[in-house]
Amino acid sequence: MQKKRVYIILFSILFLAFFAATLTYPNYFNRGVDFLNGKLKLSLPYFWQVPFRLGLDLQGGVHLIYEADLLNIEKDERSSAMSGLRDIIERRVNLFGVQEPIVQTQESGGRYRLIVELAGIRDPAQAIKMIGQTPFLEFKEERTKEESQKILDKQEEIKGKSLEEMKKVENWQLALEDPYFKPTPLTGKYLKKATLGFDQNTGEPLILLKYNGEGAKIFKDLTSKNIGKILAIYIDGAAISAPRIQEEISGGNAQISGDFTIEEAKKLVRNLNSGALPVPIKLISQQSIGPTLGAISLDRSLKAGIWGLLLVVLFMIIFYRFPGFLASLSLAIYVVLILSLFKLIPVTLTLAGIGGFILSIGMAVDANVLIFSRMREEFKKRKVFSISLEEGFRRSWPSIRDGNMTTLIVALILFWFGTSFIKGFALTLSIGILVSVFSAVFITRNFLRVFVGTKLEKWQWLWS
Repeated sequence: MQKKRVYIILFSILFLAFFAATLTYPNYFNRGVDFLNGKLKLSLPYFWQVPFRLGLDLQGGVHLIYEADLLNIEKDERSSAMSGLRDIIERRVNLFGVQEPIVQTQESGGRYRLIVELAGIRDPAQAIKMIGQTPFLEFKEERTKEESQKILDKQEEIKGKSLEEMKKVENWQLALEDPYFKPTPLTGKYLKKATLGFDQNTGEPLILLKYNGEGAKIFKDLTSKNIGKILAIYIDGAAISAPRIQEEISGGNAQISGDFTIEEAKKLVRNLNSGALPVPIKLISQQSIGPTLGAISLDRSLKAGIWGLLLVVLFMIIFYRFPGFLASLSLAIYVVLILSLFKLIPVTLTLAGIGGFILSIGMAVDANVLIFSRMREEFKKRKVFSISLEEGFRRSWPSIRDGNMTTLIVALILFWFGTSFIKGFALTLSIGILVSVFSAVFITRNFLRVFVGTKLEKWQWLWS
């Protein structure tokens, strides 16, 4: 019964390895699908294709550093202003379709900087122009049903037409307008401040708005003629909130209530303040990395990883014989598991991240070295194979656990406090450590258990 359980586990491991290997590189599987579909007239689907996400240094792109001018902002509000600015810039760079843009704020010696990394971008000049604009906050009132219907009808009228054909349609510009909301004179320059508050009765988070003198008059006029309607709030043309006006509001103070979490309310406050308190930013550094340079870096990294893996396999087989061979199989499964996890999570791979992955390969082998060394000690005591195997794993486990735990703690600290490239290294190393423990303690162990009770267990030179 015990042996049957081992075989079931072994089959599950091999199935998992096949799935991970196919996910990592599905081309061979899909070629087989093409062959079967062509020969047998089938319609088998392709395997799921998920691309790796490559970072700036591998895919190419642009690295920008901006310095923010916060002289007109109170010191206790500067951190919040920078956080709001970061949110706005993140939204802007997403318009480029950039995968995993990195936007960070940095404070050093009283200077505030914004760091933007855009991988795969092909037009740095356009990105620089758009990022450098001051966030634009505006309030829009709800249109009447008649106004909305006119715009929707006009949009339907020009649907499918070319630009030249559109211009021949009467009042064609109407189709370009928002069918549900229209601009108002109220913009971010009239908003003095947005703060987080809480309802005294329910404890629900609120957003408290304070307008200047001119803004208070505009806001009063808007609320008086739009009672029961929505006053939508936009930043850079994207709606961030759509509160409904309950009554006329005078005095320049208002509040937005709703089903907010505290984090959602804080983010809305930051966004409002970044439009109301513009933070001028100046580009002080630009570094472009071409896709060719990124491809060269990726190629060299892959070669380093392959050579490192081969040398580790060679070392394990020479010094530990058959257990080393089984550990090498386990290591191959470990590699495809890691690569498939990088796709599924997904992890943005940088040169530093690949370095963390290659380092984790050594960590995976280190656990096997401890296990096999303990097994040899048990063999020297003339113990049978099954007992030597279980004792080897049991006695080496505390060292494996403690060694990997301390490395994992350091990796988590690096991830928490590090910059983007350090975070990439820490993340891949952390994932590698966790999977390496699974590989050594579970996969290698069950590979060895297959030979318990067989003739091969009596061949001492294979194991010690």
